[in-house]
Order: sequence, then structure tokens, then C-alpha cells
Amino acid sequence: METGMRKPASADVPASAAAKGISRRLVLVAGAAGAGLSACGVRSGRDFLSTDTHPEEYPTVQAVKEMGRLLNVGTDGRLGIKIYAGGQLGSEQDTLEITVFGGLDLNRVNLAPLNSIEPLTTLPALPFLFKSNAHMRRALDSAIGDEILASLEPHGLIGLCFYDSGDRNFYNTRRPIRTPADMRGLKIRVPGSDLYVSMIRALGADATPMSIAEVYQALVQGVIDGAENNWPSYESGRHFEAARYYSLTQHVIAPEVLVMSKSRWDKLDEADRALVRQAAKASVPYMRTLWDQRVEESRARLMASGIEVNEVEDKDAFAAVMRPVWDRYIVSDQAQRLVSQIEAMGEGE
Repeated sequence: METGMRKPASADVPASAAAKGISRRLVLVAGAAGAGLSACGVRSGRDFLSTDTHPEEYPTVQAVKEMGRLLNVGTDGRLGIKIYAGGQLGSEQDTLEITVFGGLDLNRVNLAPLNSIEPLTTLPALPFLFKSNAHMRRALDSAIGDEILASLEPHGLIGLCFYDSGDRNFYNTRRPIRTPADMRGLKIRVPGSDLYVSMIRALGADATPMSIAEVYQALVQGVIDGAENNWPSYESGRHFEAARYYSLTQHVIAPEVLVMSKSRWDKLDEADRALVRQAAKASVPYMRTLWDQRVEESRARLMASGIEVNEVEDKDAFAAVMRPVWDRYIVSDQAQRLVSQIEAMGEGE
């Protein structure tokens, strides 16, 4: 989850170097593809191969399974999805590279590894852009979201839909965060994204890019003081055991993305492409229902565990400090137009 800042290998990287770097993972994926051959319909060649770093029961994994069910029903078993959850095939950055190369068909990824590939993917992660989860959903369900997803195609990816990832809040081992001044001097883990690094530095804290899998040990050992994430990730990663202060800043409400390899997409006829898009879009409300349930369950378990949770009364103070970050990432007329449209959709909240 949320790892890496490298671009997927492309024409500006020697083919031999790129192949050497991911050859082992490609072999593993090829084996997975072979193992799935017997399960798919005779006309499909093989099931779509999908990967997710989240565990089997996570809402994004279940949503892709629902998408596969819809495809299976809609094509009398001709199309389906075989999903490898729990990071079986590697980190998001690694599997994203494989997806671009065509070794994987579908991939659920966080926005962070896409930021260095396509600048428009940074927009939904701008601090305090969305006023609520409802605002985020309205915006990304509209033509705005479709435009951001379409921006991935020149990079070898087809953006299919956005899944929820909730609001992100700060947690740490030292103190409650009530004002921006409370962030000063803290070492905060962030995903591998320049945008997140910029946000944390704007608050006067020390941003430490790190794989989500390393966070628990880093908290325990004191390598970092804290991190920022949603309720389910704070719970499932056991980060609450080491970092007991959870402060409801809601500084980012960014989605996750389901992408398809353009290589596989190009092999589909127009009818099957339409079916894939329809099934992906139909999986979104299913995912959101599961997500909302998961958030409430995580919140209840965490509150019962005895963590210290505090509301942040003046979020505008955080937004003001982080607002200059926008200027660094809204670098085109298209980006400015999209941001303005998103802000307009949130007026009145």
C-alpha cells in the first residue's frame, strides 16, 4: 500500500534495466496467469488477473470481487476476475509497473504511486480540497473524476473507477495535535509522494516516506513519531498500539483507484470494454457500503481500546498553513479548472 515514488519503466529507461528490475515478479505473475487458465471461460482466454495490497476482507478487494461477479453473470461465465490480495504479488509500486507492462490486468492502487506518473492524480489529494466524504464522492462521480481517470491512458493505464479511502488524520506517540504548532518537530510517516512530503513540511514536521508495512515497527522503535491515515488503516496496521493520540484533522480525503492495463484493454472488443466499465462503476456503491461499515466498526474498536481521540476545532488554521502547497501542484490550466469545479461543488457545506 502507498509505496514508492518511481515512475513505471518506460521508453526513457533502457529495456534491459527495466526487465532486470522486475523480471522475477513478472515470472511470478506469469505463473499466476497460468494457474488461472483452467478457471476461465473458453472464449476469454483467461480471467483478468487483479492485485491488491489490502487483505482479503478489505472493502476494495471485495468490490473487485463484486465486479468479477457482475462480469461473470453478464457474460455467462466468459469473463471473470482472479484477485491476489494481501500484497501477494508485491507492493503497489512494483505491481503498478507490471500492470503497465501488461503482466497484470487490474490493480487497485492508492493515488500516491500515480502522482509521479500523471500530475492530475495529485488533485484529489490536495489538503482540504474536499469538505466531506460526500463532497469527494459527488466530485469524482462526475465528469471531473472521468477526466482525471482518462489522464492515465497515455501512461499505459485505463482508469476505471475511484474507491473510497476515507479522511486521513494524524496520529502519534507524543501528544494530541490541536493546532499546526503541535506538529513542529514531529517525524511523520507519509506515503511515497512528493505531495504528502510537501504537506507535512508545510506544517513544520519532518516527513518520512515509508512503506505502510514498515510503520508499526518504526513507531515501536521510535524511528518515527507518527503517521496519518484513516480509521481502518490505523486499526488494521495495529498502529494504535504504539501511537495512542489520534487527532481528527481530516486534512486529506483522497480516493483510491482501480486501473486496468492498457495492453489488455486494447485486446478487448468494444462490447467487452463497455462491460468492464459498467461492472467497475457498479462496484463503487457496493464498495462504499462496505467502507462505511468498516469505518464505523474500526472507530468503535479503537475507542474501546482506550486511545486518546481529539477533535480539531480550528481546521482552517491547518488549511491556511498548507494552502501554499496547492500552488506547487496546480500547474496547468486544466488542473486549475478542475480544482475550481471541485470547490464549487462543495459550496454550502
